[in-house]
Amino acid sequence: MLGVMPKRSSSDDPNVAAFRAVQKATGQRKPRKNPAAVALGRLGGKVGGKARAEALSPKQRQEIARKAAQARWKDKGK
Repeated sequence: MLGVMPKRSSSDDPNVAAFRAVQKATGQRKPRKNPAAVALGRLGGKVGGKARAEALSPKQRQEIARKAAQARWKDKGK
């Protein structure tokens, strides 16, 4: 398809590659995530979606689902 740029991942970026090379050369590593913070965030996320769904009317949920489906199928078939 002409005019469509392929998606680039962060691994394609030369700045990211240079950063990783410096980290490896200097022995630096990615900071580890705090397991307690991860668990707390996951807990809030699990509760939040259900609470939001309960707060919405059936008509509102249907409209949100319709918009999501349109966004998913927008470029299919072209």
